[in-house]
Amino acid sequence: MKNYDLIIIGGGPIGLACGIAATKANLNYIILEKGVLVNSLYNFPEQMTFFSTSNLLEIGDVPFVAHNDKPTRKEALEYYRRVYDSWKLNVQLYTPVESMTQSEGGYVLQTPKGAYNTSAVIVSTGFYDTARRLNVPGEELAKVRHFYDSPHPYVNQKILVVGAANSACDVALETYYKGAEVTMAIRSNEIYPKTKYWIKPNIENRIKEGSIKAYFESTVEEIKPHSVILNTPDGTVELENDFVLAMIGYTPDFNLFERLGIPVDEENHKKPIHNEETLETPLPNVYVAGVINSGLKTSKLFIENTRVHADMIIKDLKKKLAVTSE
Repeated sequence: MKNYDLIIIGGGPIGLACGIAATKANLNYIILEKGVLVNSLYNFPEQMTFFSTSNLLEIGDVPFVAHNDKPTRKEALEYYRRVYDSWKLNVQLYTPVESMTQSEGGYVLQTPKGAYNTSAVIVSTGFYDTARRLNVPGEELAKVRHFYDSPHPYVNQKILVVGAANSACDVALETYYKGAEVTMAIRSNEIYPKTKYWIKPNIENRIKEGSIKAYFESTVEEIKPHSVILNTPDGTVELENDFVLAMIGYTPDFNLFERLGIPVDEENHKKPIHNEETLETPLPNVYVAGVINSGLKTSKLFIENTRVHADMIIKDLKKKLAVTSE
């Protein structure tokens, strides 16, 4: 069994930042990532542009140079690959953590590639990998998508976009401009007020002119192979449909929290319970970092305001490991 001072679960930007902090502290660590490097960013739409500027996404004193003020997904993937390469971070990809059990002096993590023993754990898994569910009949059909990549598959297709925030509006506009027949199902009575300022008037104008049909105060009742049923203020409506794009957001992987034994605050947006100053959970030497710390309030934390988590955790952990080794 391999032994480490620290295992970091998740190879996203904050997981990499934790690896950099561990490198600076001369800790024997490994980052275990279930997918590709910065897996969550890899799942972003291929033409996505970040809302943040490149300097706010920097970690490890590696400059992030982009063609424009706000970088693209492609530029971000290359940037974090350069960070990984520059710091020679110890990352093992395609290694999901299946369980964690306490052992003498630490924890044992089980993966498909074997067991790992460690004195401490940082969980930094983000939330973009786990889509919110509609929880309606037919959601398992192949035509239902919770992640969006490109408008090309939807050319000349009848699509239903569910949601009214940034992602949903982006998808509705992009597919409409590529020739899709776009309908939106929106739970509230308006487009999300905090939608990006350059998107909101565009989508509202397309709806107003009838180019994009929108059903407000409406929800999906059932998805069928060639149609979709909506509950609307005027009653049930059945629409011809080729694809459903459920752009209703993402959540932390609560199943992983449960497997690891990390408790969540059910009364406070299912935030993982942790010390706000050290980010340690009730499990000794087990920490949480990054956007997962906000639970279901996923619009509160981002890369730019969680970069500090790495140094907060390693500072606390170094004290503990020093005491343990004496």
